[in-house]
Order: sequence, then structure tokens, then C-alpha cells
Amino acid sequence: MRRKDDVLWKGILEDVFDDFLRFLNPDAESLLDLNKKFEFLDKELQQVFPPENDEFSPKVVDKLVKVFTKGGEEKWILVHVEIQGQYHEDFASRMFRYYYRLIDKYNKPITAYAIFTEANTKARPDSFELDFMGTSLKYTFNTYKIAGQSDEELLASDNPFALVVLTAKTAFSGSGIKNSLERDELLLNLKVKLAKQLLIRQIPKEKIRVLMNFLRYYTRFENSEINSKFEQVVEALTERSNTMGLEELLLDRAKKEAVIAIACEMKKDGIPVEQIAKFTKLSIEEIKKL
Repeated sequence: MRRKDDVLWKGILEDVFDDFLRFLNPDAESLLDLNKKFEFLDKELQQVFPPENDEFSPKVVDKLVKVFTKGGEEKWILVHVEIQGQYHEDFASRMFRYYYRLIDKYNKPITAYAIFTEANTKARPDSFELDFMGTSLKYTFNTYKIAGQSDEELLASDNPFALVVLTAKTAFSGSGIKNSLERDELLLNLKVKLAKQLLIRQIPKEKIRVLMNFLRYYTRFENSEINSKFEQVVEALTERSNTMGLEELLLDRAKKEAVIAIACEMKKDGIPVEQIAKFTKLSIEEIKKL
């Protein structure tokens, strides 16, 4: 599972890296030329920090990315994603080693981000310090903790990376539920809500595709039937949004909500279900559930 998460994080960071920068740094748009193509320097990163073969070593996703400022200057960005659920005490030290080795080898300005995907909300250090006999050093880096983010604020954001964070948060849901089917049902509802969010937002089609795949595979169901249900819902949603267009889809939903409200009032007034169905065009089953 961790290996799959590694691949998913590597992919989504590359696919929506401009949104990632805007999401974590409000000044990114004014400082960087986000219309220029990003260059992902994975080989350079592996040269200075070879991957560890130890199965007990921290599971991380490391991205080194070349970006350009508005003035045309070349800058590098180090993105370090902690995938393993358990925090390691040498994390800040590891971040510093990445930094000084890259500076030593390439001498490029670097900003670093650490993203924690663990389930708990405990604060983690954002700096590494050395101090001995009057000689000291403090290295500070940017941190972002997924578990500590507000669902309401993420849903209110129009940045596509907010949906990445919400998807990652679904992995924490239902952890206390022992019945796997009950947990899968909970995850199904959460994933369907996020799928709908994807389709009603003004997001380019190519980004909708990669975000949907991240949602599809990041949080996995134990029950294959539940997974089939989710795929059926996604298929129905995407087919409808493609044929109708987003604006028409929203108008259609608004009309349906208005009709349901009318049906509720008619039901309260004691009007027979059959008559309500004839007037509203809702099915008898739908009306009975109101």
C-alpha cells in the first residue's frame, strides 16, 4: 500500500504542481512564472541522496523541481512528502541533509516543503538546529499537515489541490469502525461527494482526470462490491457531465431541488402520492422517501 501511495503522490504533484504552489504559498503567482513548464529533477535528487533499500526506513516522496521567477531567474523547489504514518525523529535532520547536499552540489536557491500525511494532528518541527561553543545554525522549512486541515475551508477553496488534501483525509475516516463493510460504506459516501465536487468545479478536463484517478486509488475499499458501486457512480456522473455541460448540470440540479421542495409541501398538505407524482414528475418511490 505504501508503494502505491508513493507512486500516487509522485504523479499528482507533477500533474497539479502549479496548483500546489498556489495553495501552499499565496505569493507564488507574483514571484514565479507558473506558465513556464516545470522540470522535475528526480535524477539530480537521487545523485545526492540515493534511495534507501531498508524496508524499515522512512517512506518518503521527494521531488526536486526547477521553476523560473517572473524575472527569468532559475530557482529550485524541494518537496518532501512523508508517506509513512509514523513520524521519525530524524525527519528535520533529513530535511537539512537534503538542503546542504543540494546547495553544495548545485549552488541553487532552494525552498523546501514537508507534507505530513499521518493521521494524528500533533505538530511537527519545521526547523533543524545545531549549536556548539558559539557556533550555531538554524535551518527552517515549510510544513503542511494534512490531518490538521479544516474540511469546510478545503471545500470552500477553488484550488484543485484542496481536493487532493480532502482525498488524502478520507484515508483517516472510519479508522475506529471494526466492520469493514460499514467502513467501506462510509468511504463510499465520502468519495462520491468528492467526485461530485470535482465535476461541478471549473477545473480543466485533464486535471479532472488525474484528480479523479487520485481519488479512485488513494483510499481503497476492502469490499470489491463497494468498489464496483463507486465506479458505477463515477461513470454515471462523468457521462452526464460530458453530455450536459457543467452549467446545464447545475441548473438541472437546482430545478430538481426546487421540485423536491414543492413535493415536500404537497405531502405535508396531505395530497395523495399519485397526484404529487403526476404534478412534479417525481417517481412514487422518490416521493415516499421525502
